[in-house]
Amino acid sequence: MTQMDLQMKPVLELQAALWSNKTTSRELTELALARINDPEGEGSRTFLQVHDEAALAAADASDASRANGIVPSPLAGIPVSLKDLFDEQGQQTKAGSKSLEDVAPAAKDSIVTARLRAAGAVLVGRTNLTEFAYSGLGLNCHYDTPRNPWDRETGRIPGGSSSGAGVSVADGMCAVAIGTDTGGSVRIPSAVNGVTGFKTTTGRIPLEGVYPLSSTLDSVGPLAPTIGCCIVTDAILNNRAPVIPKALPIENLRFGIPQNYVLDDLDDHVASTFEGALEKLSRAGATVTEVNSSMYDEIPGAMPNGGILGAEAFAHHRSRMDEERDRYDPRVWVRIRRGENLSAADLIDCHRNRADIQARAAEMAIPFDAILMPTCAVVAPAIAPLDADEDAYGAANIMMLRNTTVGNFLDTCALSIPCHAPGTGPVGLMVMAASQHDEWLVRIGLSVEKILQKS
Repeated sequence: MTQMDLQMKPVLELQAALWSNKTTSRELTELALARINDPEGEGSRTFLQVHDEAALAAADASDASRANGIVPSPLAGIPVSLKDLFDEQGQQTKAGSKSLEDVAPAAKDSIVTARLRAAGAVLVGRTNLTEFAYSGLGLNCHYDTPRNPWDRETGRIPGGSSSGAGVSVADGMCAVAIGTDTGGSVRIPSAVNGVTGFKTTTGRIPLEGVYPLSSTLDSVGPLAPTIGCCIVTDAILNNRAPVIPKALPIENLRFGIPQNYVLDDLDDHVASTFEGALEKLSRAGATVTEVNSSMYDEIPGAMPNGGILGAEAFAHHRSRMDEERDRYDPRVWVRIRRGENLSAADLIDCHRNRADIQARAAEMAIPFDAILMPTCAVVAPAIAPLDADEDAYGAANIMMLRNTTVGNFLDTCALSIPCHAPGTGPVGLMVMAASQHDEWLVRIGLSVEKILQKS
């Protein structure tokens, strides 16, 4: 196989090549490692740790097992990257921060890591992220920021917080990446890098051994070339049989399009691309209906000083953040510190207001199979102006997180599916369904993906 054969190739296509002896796990892993270690590429910014020897050993073991008829899952022998929040036995979990450089190596794997290993996945390394997963831009002042493959010359953001995860898939450094999503951290890097991301329902995948941001909002999810890739990966992480279900008939699907909040201030490319996606779905027979979503306008006011996330992040960091201040990203430190300003009564109000908005949003969504919106309001902005200007950084961060945060606030599951024309700036279509409706969501996603891929 050539280098391009790994880049953005679906897992099941790679698995078929392994079964037919057109390639081996070692060859796939060597391709991934070559891409990561290319001095002209983004690997040094995308990965905080590369498991060269361990990955090749795992690939050889997978090939030997396959020769004896042992193939534990569709991820067997497939290169996979892990966000630097997941414990791996013997590896440091630094969460993208210099302040954790002295931490002891993990004593055991996270549940996610252990399930990937049991499935035969080849873990090629630990990917970069915004420090402590606390930003939607993906910038990291400690370890540098991976450049978005779409426009590396300009130097555009990779999206956050799972920055390295998105770039590692888009740039052929792995076939699947595992990220986390607290306010959009799977869907944003998926959207701006042109890959598919799956924000699973909070609590669906165990968080044991995952460095926390917000215990109420944290979730785990895959970033990959297709929804099928996300389905089999999610099944493995959820300890279920990795089976691709049938797509739901597009002509039976009813989509609600919120008119409040999430469509404000879209850039021209995102707006036209989103409208084009809706037209494709409508022409294919789906019912597309504009809906009043005025309760979305209340979401920012229900999150003072970072809201639930801010309070929980501060609670986690407060015992060490002053003495380690010089080793924190200053922008992240300030945002975490805001959570100190929420009293216990304020936090109770946050939960009450959230429940009220959730109930009204759920009632609005009852007539529909899914809610659609642009994943991000703008295409990936350039890094340099954001590094140079605090106000620009803050405004861009709010804009990148705005739409995805709706899903976390409402406790939904959601997909981000590429919907842009080839060669243009990557744009994601967010498909959102009710909490615990993940299996239903992916069946809708399969149908939407098929329509969007048509010219």
